[in-house]
Amino acid sequence: MSGFKDVVGHKNIIKYIENAVMADAVSHAYILNGERGSGKKMLANLFAMSLQCQDRQEDGEACGKCQSCRQALSGNQPDIIRVTHEKPNTISVDDIREQVNNDIVIRPYSSRYKIYIIPDADLMSVQAQNALLKTIEEPPEYAVIMLLTENADTLLPTIRSRCVMMKLRNIKDQLVRKYLMEQMHIPDYKADVCVAFAQGNMGKAIMLATSDYFNEIKEEAVHLLRNIDEMSVSELMEAVKRCMSYKLEINDYLDIIAIWYRDVLIYKATKNVDRVVFSDQLRYIKIRASKSSYEGIENILDALEKAKARIKANVNFELTMELLLLTIKEN
Repeated sequence: MSGFKDVVGHKNIIKYIENAVMADAVSHAYILNGERGSGKKMLANLFAMSLQCQDRQEDGEACGKCQSCRQALSGNQPDIIRVTHEKPNTISVDDIREQVNNDIVIRPYSSRYKIYIIPDADLMSVQAQNALLKTIEEPPEYAVIMLLTENADTLLPTIRSRCVMMKLRNIKDQLVRKYLMEQMHIPDYKADVCVAFAQGNMGKAIMLATSDYFNEIKEEAVHLLRNIDEMSVSELMEAVKRCMSYKLEINDYLDIIAIWYRDVLIYKATKNVDRVVFSDQLRYIKIRASKSSYEGIENILDALEKAKARIKANVNFELTMELLLLTIKEN
């Protein structure tokens, strides 16, 4: 990834950044808000690289070739500081004081700006946020702070009001699919499943497309759905035991089943094969559509949502999965 031109989606944010850079109207503080995998870190890195570029293009794009850009691309630009934290679920007041407040008073080493990127900024403790607030209220003229969050609402209102908010939206499915197929050479049927799961999140789509474990979960679910009519109760119990090994990824497993039955519902209602996600399983989708009633499919989709809610509420996992698979078999 060498520049904004290579980014899929987020055109409004990119245009805003380019305009700010070209007009020399850069704010001291930004919040990039979006779910995990949405591209916050990538956009922050490109923004920082563009600000520090020594031979910036007319449209605000970094050249990608100067010393600063080469350093930024390798993660070694001395005036682009990425704040880290040792505790897995908390950014402490000491982290902010040591890495931001005490450092920001030192002028940039070799660049116009001194840029601080804070990933997982929603993990800052209240004390850490208050410490950062003092810096955001009276920053040096060369300082730019970028807060990357999954939930900006967890930040203090006083911080939010002093930052420019950039919300990352979901990317259109056809753009995600095109990227997976053209840039990563993912086959169309696999790309369709990844796109359906990712729901506009490019990072998640790429992760799914390259995950052997996700493929293993998908194959297990598909095998179950193709054969569940012929399975005995004891075989269903064996399937439940296999689900236990996917307990941490059980929502993915349940989502695969949900997508399968939505395919069945769509085909049953429209006979339109173009809208079927599991296009490589079309024969089995057609068989299921001919056997299941509309009411039966709705019962299964409802049961999937109930199973998710029960698992989240820590209801007995094995019992929850047994009830779900019996519902699928009966409908």
